[in-house]
Amino acid sequence: MHIEQSILNKVNEWLTPTFDEETQAAIVEMMTSAPKDLEESFYKNLEFGTGGMRGIMGVGTNRINKYTLGKNTQGLSDYLKKSFPNEQLKVAIAYDCRHNSDTLAKVVADVFSANGIHVYLFSEMRPTPELSFAVRYLKCHAGIVLTASHNPPEYNGYKVYWQDGGQLVPPEDAAIIKGIEALKYSEIKFEANESLIEYIDKEVDEAFAKSTIENASFNTPAEAKANLKIVYTSLHGTSIKAIPNVLEKAGYTDVQIVPEQAEPNGDFPTVKSPNPEEPEALSMSISLAEKTGADIVVGTDPDSDRLGVAVRDLDGNIKLLNGNQTMVIMTAFLLEQWKRTNKLTGKEFIGSTIVSTPMMLELAAAYDVECKVGLTGFKWIAKFIKDFPELQFIGGGEESFGYMVGDAVRDKDAVAAILLVSEIAAQAKASGSSIYQELMNLYVDFGFYKESLISITKKGIEGANEIKQMMVELRENPLTEINGERVVCIEDYQSSKGKDFMNADEFEITIPKSNVLIYYLEDGSKICARPSGTEPKIKFYFSVNAPLDSVAEAKEVENDLDNKIANIIAAMKLN
Repeated sequence: MHIEQSILNKVNEWLTPTFDEETQAAIVEMMTSAPKDLEESFYKNLEFGTGGMRGIMGVGTNRINKYTLGKNTQGLSDYLKKSFPNEQLKVAIAYDCRHNSDTLAKVVADVFSANGIHVYLFSEMRPTPELSFAVRYLKCHAGIVLTASHNPPEYNGYKVYWQDGGQLVPPEDAAIIKGIEALKYSEIKFEANESLIEYIDKEVDEAFAKSTIENASFNTPAEAKANLKIVYTSLHGTSIKAIPNVLEKAGYTDVQIVPEQAEPNGDFPTVKSPNPEEPEALSMSISLAEKTGADIVVGTDPDSDRLGVAVRDLDGNIKLLNGNQTMVIMTAFLLEQWKRTNKLTGKEFIGSTIVSTPMMLELAAAYDVECKVGLTGFKWIAKFIKDFPELQFIGGGEESFGYMVGDAVRDKDAVAAILLVSEIAAQAKASGSSIYQELMNLYVDFGFYKESLISITKKGIEGANEIKQMMVELRENPLTEINGERVVCIEDYQSSKGKDFMNADEFEITIPKSNVLIYYLEDGSKICARPSGTEPKIKFYFSVNAPLDSVAEAKEVENDLDNKIANIIAAMKLN
């Protein structure tokens, strides 16, 4: 097959002595036996997306390996030196259970130390939220976690955190990326200064657990905690290093761990995908809950920033909640706790994203707090905390099963979120209610909001072009009607322009630019199109709502809303 010269130039660079013999041999092998793989490995450089840099492990510029991560780290080292010229630089590094995460973490530590930077390296795998916590606890200038979150086993990734404990955001992100791109691979310093690498574990673990319990506990009686039956699964990931310990210390004594999924394993052998968003991922834990009569099921993704929650519905059947539902339940509970303890002063806010449920705005209005809405990705919620120091952050989340309780951790945090949802469940059970009942009560108060998401996967070079074309069509030939409802407004976050068709008005969008389109319909429905920043997918988010007069009508109203979403998907020819 024909391979473009620009790709061959990159390949030839990787066949020079800058790269080790093993790497060169793998490239030569691909050239003869797998030219298509060679093209995929080199046709572009791996990019930073919504959740840092993620990619398939292997050789090449479009893969995760010691050289691509080494280059990132060298560029970051250079930027840190410029930004903090007279300070002893410190960084923290954590990694998850994935293949090669430990060795890649050591490569990253080596490069930082070779640049004279003090490194705090976790001695074993740890959850991502603990890394975010550690950055502030150890007063670091930056942090790195080696993880590909819930991606398939062949992936790994590299997430960068700044000194506030949040992921990289403007202006630092663009400046660092520019520096990385300008570097040559020959400029990477791989020779470690071992005296600058300090291994950390128990002290930070204990501080993290203590902080989590302080932030996510709300005076639940000991008896209520003891009466709550919890089933928990780590899905072969890192949360096993933190969550059982935190739940035990917080007083939850009836926690059953799914034994087949308790051992960390980068192959994730018992699930199709280690993603608690997928019902299949929690099927084993739900089966255990059915057998044991558990009240609640909680599970995490491999790096423990996302949580899945399943609870018993009004008929006693276990039902997996979506990310919007868990976010609403947790936020409403936090707001109520703050109100009861007279902590609401008008200087508080909750956080959400443009693709998440509009119900968050309703909750904020009811408690007279602000709801700040940012782009997809928790880094934007963390940025709000940094940008508005005069405001107190209560909690916030996004539809993709992420939540943050308070500001001790500046990223989505399944450890604190699981403790919080356990508190809600325990208190509800003690008062003769349940999490599901409380959710239905919220729908009666604020309207029944129902959300859904479909992801269309398009792999490789061709797939990327197809996704690009879908967005072009939606922009250049916008729909005027969907499922019999007029489109009343379109927001284009790439151009930062919005069009209000009801008032024939155009308006500016002040949120940073992103490749996102949102359609609003006359009946209050919302449809969002967004190519994923971390996977070869385009995602469509749907939100519909209707009044709910009583809990008794919930099933009927939910069926109507499900049908409405199905009709919208059909009308847009997405199924």
